[in-house]
Amino acid sequence: MVSVVVAGGGPRVLAAGTIGAAWVAVAGEILAQGVDSRYDGLPVREIAHVTLDVARPDPEDEIIARYADPERLAWMHANFTDRAQVAALGGADSYATRLFDYERSGRDQVAWVIARLRQDPASRSATITTFQPHTDTSYIPCVSLLDFWLPGGAVELVVYAHSIDFGAKGYANLVELAALQRHVAAGLGRPVGRLLMTVKSAHIYATERGYMRNVLAGAVAGAGSGSGRAGSLGG
Repeated sequence: MVSVVVAGGGPRVLAAGTIGAAWVAVAGEILAQGVDSRYDGLPVREIAHVTLDVARPDPEDEIIARYADPERLAWMHANFTDRAQVAALGGADSYATRLFDYERSGRDQVAWVIARLRQDPASRSATITTFQPHTDTSYIPCVSLLDFWLPGGAVELVVYAHSIDFGAKGYANLVELAALQRHVAAGLGRPVGRLLMTVKSAHIYATERGYMRNVLAGAVAGAGSGSGRAGSLGG
């Protein structure tokens, strides 16, 4: 039996004004405080039980636009908007299918959220899942639970993810979640509130550490390399 070190500690909350600032904050925490482990057989640096608390989630984020990999952003955008199966994930259903055509049954979960909150703005149960137990065998979606409510009248989104790669891809998850939150807010005619994302395993693959150090150095200095690199496609 091979023993693999798993990050412990937490929970911890990282508050940030924007999704780009949240990405930089959690990446810095991973590199500074994380433990070396392995995920899907690949070396990672990892922290556990972290919640990103983003005050002003906007998919048009300046930090992400500057430092993110455009191909990675496009890949994740397709995952959230294209209902075709995702070849890179072994033919698994996309997030778009899971959200807007659950189990390919015609059930639009996002429309259901909007209708539920329109009918009952005090609802605490406008909650949807990306799990499709009948077909999810080898691939389990990283973002698994999305919970919408209206504290103070604004649409707040609370997300749970079992693991997120904050080196090559976490920024793209944040962009698409912020866009989805904005979509729900528009459907309700409400302002956008906070985005909270709880992640059990927040990690950076070893192949992305140099890239993320450059991003962190550039973000702190206000200038730096904007080149990106591709990593794991999970999540």
